[in-house]
Amino acid sequence: MENNKDFWNSQYLANTLGWDLGTISPPLKSYIDTLQDKNIRILIPGCGNSHEAEYLLEQGFTNITIIDIAPSLVEKLKTKFKNNLNITIVLGDFFEHQGEYDLILEQTFFCALPPAMRENYVSKMHQLLINEGIIAGLLFNRTFESGPPFGGSQEEYEILFKDSFHFLKIKVCQNSASPRAGTELWIEFQKK
Repeated sequence: MENNKDFWNSQYLANTLGWDLGTISPPLKSYIDTLQDKNIRILIPGCGNSHEAEYLLEQGFTNITIIDIAPSLVEKLKTKFKNNLNITIVLGDFFEHQGEYDLILEQTFFCALPPAMRENYVSKMHQLLINEGIIAGLLFNRTFESGPPFGGSQEEYEILFKDSFHFLKIKVCQNSASPRAGTELWIEFQKK
């Protein structure tokens, strides 16, 4: 499997989206509901169908950037959000993206990347966040025979992130969507 633009574009064109819940995941919804500042700069990498961005907009957030590598998906998103000035839609490679964010939401992006790219992911997240910026979201707490998705464990993630981030929260998620119950960790990591 090649984890690239053509692969992901073909997934969206064929509508083989087994990872897509069709709505925002309950843990991310609960987290967003705690955010007070509606003007924070939020990035959602590997945004997919952008249920999280849609919910953020419904809640009055004003500075959302979403990025995905699949051209057909991004065209669909540009149509979906065409009249909303509070969202920036980027077609591109996350690892080449430039910007500065207060919060990055993690929802099925990390697990879509081959494990060999994980150190690059941590480095890029660190680069994109402001001082004391936050990554919040979900990571799988299980393994898969092949991927994507690619799984992992809390111990593995702690080793991977410990030099660049403070662990505000890393725990078994209690309100996962039923298909993922018992297999996710909720994370909140703050840039060192």
